[in-house]
Amino acid sequence: MSKKKPLSQGQRRRMRANQEKRLQRHDSGNSTPELQDSSLGPEQLGTVISRFGQHADIETELAQIVRCNMRRNIQSLVTGDKVVVRLSKDTDTGIAGVVEAVHPRHSSLSRPDIYDGIKIIASNIDQILVVSSVVPSFTTQIIDRYLVAAEDTHIAPVIILNKIDLISPEEEDSIEEALQRYRDIGYQVLKVSSKTGEGVEQIKALLNENVSVFVGQSGVGKSSLINSMMPDAELVIGDVSTNSGLGQHTTTTAKLLHFASGGDLIDSPGVREFALWHLPAERVGWCFIEFRDYLGTCKFRDCKHKTDPGCAITQAFKEGKIAEDRYNNYHKIISTLHEQRHARHFIADTDN
Repeated sequence: MSKKKPLSQGQRRRMRANQEKRLQRHDSGNSTPELQDSSLGPEQLGTVISRFGQHADIETELAQIVRCNMRRNIQSLVTGDKVVVRLSKDTDTGIAGVVEAVHPRHSSLSRPDIYDGIKIIASNIDQILVVSSVVPSFTTQIIDRYLVAAEDTHIAPVIILNKIDLISPEEEDSIEEALQRYRDIGYQVLKVSSKTGEGVEQIKALLNENVSVFVGQSGVGKSSLINSMMPDAELVIGDVSTNSGLGQHTTTTAKLLHFASGGDLIDSPGVREFALWHLPAERVGWCFIEFRDYLGTCKFRDCKHKTDPGCAITQAFKEGKIAEDRYNNYHKIISTLHEQRHARHFIADTDN
């Protein structure tokens, strides 16, 4: 089978120009179809519900969901994207519609992939719900990794502790103290049990009229929590492995779901650990929001914020202005950046 020839610079320029014209025409209210595409209907606004290889499920303005092909000039398409779509007039062609262009995103959630580099998971998100629980285990280190990722994308994070019905009396005080430390630096924290229903209505109110995405380790109960608020979603629930204590991955493709109250939820593939090797150390420090008042005030410009003389961050920690677990989690993240970058390059080299 012969390979397709790569597009020339001139062809790419023309494709970009055509895409911009389609967006401008749609924004101005003119949805006249191109004459040479007589088999397609007029342009209309759509939202990407899910992406499958070279196809995408698009929800039209009339709430119709159709699986569409993508124009060759569309370089990236993810769940949550606002698009210009044209539906096929002939249902016998096997093509329900074509995505013509993608509107600019106001936000995007990305994560590094050891093989593919930075991968966008979803777009046009208003808030990230960082879900943790006491099973497999409650750990602020994982929470802080997700908070760094959220701060880096400028998407507001909300911390949710799930499975509160499983908290033992011995754990209750230490967990509450940890959650309070997040409240003290300005994060919203909610506690919920998808089993008993406690806190579910509070989260529903939070989701109302927003586009949200749930993130967290596998096994923390994201799918169970979504099912408790949206029974019609019928998401597959993965049990926690009795061998490893880790959750089993259940969601394989990001999907946009609607709440009756008007909010949207993007259910994204779970990851056990949100790697941050793509971020420089300076950016990680900025993503710890309580560090920001002290960044740039250290004695040395290349301060590592540990044993360096004149470090403003370490001094603030010693004075109790920065919590011990947050300070330690920052250094744990920094210490893993080089290892993760090295592992990525090693795997890439061995695959070549």
